[in-house]
Amino acid sequence: MADVLELRQYTLHPGRREDLIELFDREFVETQDAVGAQVLGQFRDRDDEDRFVWLRGFADMPTRASALSAFYGGPVWAAHRDKANETMIDSDDVLLLRPDADFDLSGHTRSGDTTLVTVTLYHLPLGAEDTFLDFFASTVHPFLADTGAEPLAVLRTLHEPNNFPALPVRDANVVAWVGSFTGTDDLAEHVRVLGREPRWIHDALPMLTKQLSRPPEQLQLSPTSRSLIR
Repeated sequence: MADVLELRQYTLHPGRREDLIELFDREFVETQDAVGAQVLGQFRDRDDEDRFVWLRGFADMPTRASALSAFYGGPVWAAHRDKANETMIDSDDVLLLRPDADFDLSGHTRSGDTTLVTVTLYHLPLGAEDTFLDFFASTVHPFLADTGAEPLAVLRTLHEPNNFPALPVRDANVVAWVGSFTGTDDLAEHVRVLGREPRWIHDALPMLTKQLSRPPEQLQLSPTSRSLIR
């Protein structure tokens, strides 16, 4: 189980995403898992053909430091870093997160039907996380579950010093939920049904919105063929 997570969004040079995905899925999955850096999901951003998104997990912060040191100081990264880095314009859009509840992927495998994965980010004032998470659990989660969008995970910012400074992380304060849909039609149906629920439109949504420091973001992602989350 991963209690520390990184949500990593890379901006790539035009036309280079498939090059990075082929290299990543071939060379950087088992080799990171072996040192304690769990590759949980790799995705194509459906709204930006030059963006690659992935989620990496660690048992705890000391494991993060040792795993990253082992991987980025090891032979696999040394052999392939130039090819990986030449695909990238920016790799510093990184959120350090932790699960708000158990995030168990033990039944998942790196194969299966391709789905649509969403990550919805709620930006909050500092110190507002606990109140928002209570509201999410009591009010938002039931609406999501009832309209076909049971969250795979609910995550929150991990307020710990970055113990591997060679890889920067963003100064942000978010709660995020991860969802999975069979495709765009499934997502659209969820949105349609939710949008026809008066209690959501007139009560829950205004209460949610007024707690945010900026409008929410939603990433719509297509898992690669070797993504654990799908």
